[in-house]
Amino acid sequence: MKVLIVEDELLIAVELDRIVDGAGHDVVGIVASVEQALAHAARAQVALVDLRLADGPSGGALARRLMDRFGIKVVFVTANPSEIGYGLDGAIDIVSKPFDDQRILLALAKVEDALHR
Repeated sequence: MKVLIVEDELLIAVELDRIVDGAGHDVVGIVASVEQALAHAARAQVALVDLRLADGPSGGALARRLMDRFGIKVVFVTANPSEIGYGLDGAIDIVSKPFDDQRILLALAKVEDALHR
């Protein structure tokens, strides 16, 4: 799968990159803002999205745009899962921080299942 990582905390982004790459998926970009994410969206099948990005609490609105406009499958990776608002029911999974490798791999497996339906 082609994965876009939308995370403004560098250490977390690098960890997600390691997990995704180690599972044999392609990381098409690591970005920290809505503008950057939209610039990479056309190349992605799935996005791992944090709620709070470099440009504020914009992850929820970004996720909706990625799903509706680009058909991208979204997995939220956030320390604030209770802040995911109504209308984002199209997300495949919600992973709480801190996470481990297995939890991210489980979320990616759910995305693969959704892509093959």
